Amino acid sequence: MQPLAERMRPSSLDNYIGQQHLVGQGAVLRKMLESGHISSFILWGPPGVGKTTLASIIARQLDVPFFTLSAVTSGVKEVREVIEKARQTRFFNTHNPILFIDEIHRFSKSQQDSLLGAVEQGVVTLIGATTENPSFEVIRPLLSRCQVYTLKPLEEQDLMQLAHYAVEHDAELSKRTFRFTETGALMRFSGGDARKLLNTLELVYESAAPEGDVEITDAIVTDCLQQNPLAYDKDGEMHYDIISAFIKSIRGSDPDAAIYWLARMIEGGEDPAFIARRLVISASEDIGLANPNALLLANAAFDAVMKLGWPEGRIPLAEATIYLAASPKSNSAYKAINEALERVQETGNQPVPLHLRNAPTALMKDLGYGKDYKYPHDYEGHYVAQQYLPDALKGQRFWQPQSNPSEDKLRAWTER
Repeated sequence: MQPLAERMRPSSLDNYIGQQHLVGQGAVLRKMLESGHISSFILWGPPGVGKTTLASIIARQLDVPFFTLSAVTSGVKEVREVIEKARQTRFFNTHNPILFIDEIHRFSKSQQDSLLGAVEQGVVTLIGATTENPSFEVIRPLLSRCQVYTLKPLEEQDLMQLAHYAVEHDAELSKRTFRFTETGALMRFSGGDARKLLNTLELVYESAAPEGDVEITDAIVTDCLQQNPLAYDKDGEMHYDIISAFIKSIRGSDPDAAIYWLARMIEGGEDPAFIARRLVISASEDIGLANPNALLLANAAFDAVMKLGWPEGRIPLAEATIYLAASPKSNSAYKAINEALERVQETGNQPVPLHLRNAPTALMKDLGYGKDYKYPHDYEGHYVAQQYLPDALKGQRFWQPQSNPSEDKLRAWTER
């Protein structure tokens, strides 16, 4: 028999619980479906909130061929084979086939590149699902061709609605009467995840006495999960909240909390590469210029984990975690690039000043390319004042150094 979570997967928006900001009356995805035309998009959200279900509902309602790929098991060859199958199913005046890619953040750059042509040419409509920020994990050309819709953890009222629906409509669970005496533990262990909720209900049902009502209490739920929420959470994908606590503990300079959350992830079966990647991001975003060595150490830890494997890889991860948490913090580089990106979006493609342009040909020299450029090494202190920004942004400041010994030195040098 299929797991309860699969048996309860809704087949239409009418039975779909949660995400009303996307599928409620007048919301963007419902309007798209009602119009009969959808464009490529990526669903971003934690596990168990309905990303895969939503994609299958869309395909079913539009009555189009639906192809799926998992980034964990598919390579470039599989991507090309599926695209070719989709191409053969296309007919005039019909909707494009839908290609659904679960965990698209795990696709390599070459795998994502292999999708571009099919998406651009309309061979397929791409729907991707990811638990990671697409801005960091999806290549820019592909991301620019997709809308990104954010799915939220299910709220308590959504989870209770789903629980009651399951015990009343599932062919197996509906044979018994369920009494929800206490729901605190059920909600806590579910953590906004519909799959966790349904897995827990099934565990309680299977462990209940063969006769009489099935009672839901905090003690019964905790006992079924062996007093450990990780008991049914071993695939490494379910630690959305824990990775958040891990990064925030590093940002908050609490090495004890950071190492605790690291241990929770290790014990829960988290992918070591996922942890190492987050440490590299944290070193850049939160420690930054306050201690540039943090990025070097985090990157070295990443390499060490790849070389050592498991369980020895836990040691460089612990070293990097403690070092980052105990380091001074600065997000000045993070803020500077965000500010610069906003200004680029506002001002567009500003021309490069002529004196900064390269002049490899005589024609370019005649046009003034490179003229009056001052070579800093020819001047005292290897510095000379000249304009480096476009005319429209002359004098603009993006980097605002923060107060720490490392950036104090950088500030003093640039001011001098």
